[in-house]
Amino acid sequence: MLDEKIRKVQVLPNKQWQVPRRRLLQGSLSALGLMLLPDLAGASMDGLTASLQGTLKDRYGGRVIKPGRVQVDIPGISENGYSVPLKINVDSPMTEADHVVRLTVFADKNPLHEVARFQLGPRAGLAEVHTRIRMADSQRILAVAEMNDGSLWSGYDFGIVTLAACVM
Repeated sequence: MLDEKIRKVQVLPNKQWQVPRRRLLQGSLSALGLMLLPDLAGASMDGLTASLQGTLKDRYGGRVIKPGRVQVDIPGISENGYSVPLKINVDSPMTEADHVVRLTVFADKNPLHEVARFQLGPRAGLAEVHTRIRMADSQRILAVAEMNDGSLWSGYDFGIVTLAACVM
């Protein structure tokens, strides 16, 4: 019985250092994906394509779009760009004095940049939207919330698509 315990102790250190091939491949691909992603923390509205900046200027005129208060959540990697889940949450109490009037979603590389527009109000109770969108390519999804006082707030997330949609 003591010999069995000694054998188990001698075998354990060797097995601790063995990494299954699948786990090694997953770790390597994850590290590669992180290196390929843009610096999302430092990105700003200046990183958008000229055509999307033109769309934003046409829609909002000269009003300043401030970063913050809007949280966009899409999967890091989507196998299919035809139906990508999207969740948008705006930090707003949704009262008569402070609420979201309109929430617009833009996709930087889609042929038509405006993907969706939602009308909200204080009776919505919660400034949160769940939907699915099409993505033409790996890109940044931008959401702009227009508040009842006229201020504009934005947030974005970056998603990688392996099979593109919206091809024209």
